[in-house]
Amino acid sequence: MSRKRRQFDRAFKVEAVRLVTEEGRPLAAVARDLDIGENVLRRWKQQLAKDQDLAFVGTGNLSPEQAELRRLQRENADLREERDILKKAISVFSDRK
Repeated sequence: MSRKRRQFDRAFKVEAVRLVTEEGRPLAAVARDLDIGENVLRRWKQQLAKDQDLAFVGTGNLSPEQAELRRLQRENADLREERDILKKAISVFSDRK
């Protein structure tokens, strides 16, 4: 029997980390109380410590760098497609007599 992967919103993650950092509760106890893995809570704590604004952006909510990278990748794909179309057009028109 497979277990469905649970998803937690940003507020839940921030509050779980706050219980460990600000209230000084043991990480293992907080993880057990919230029914999450210790490693999961430890990772959330590290992500929040690394960058509070970009921690837990969620699916579809990209950091500015990731959004720019995705935009550039789309633009690159479009330009390659246009280039390929032009190459084919040139070969078609140059073969005509």
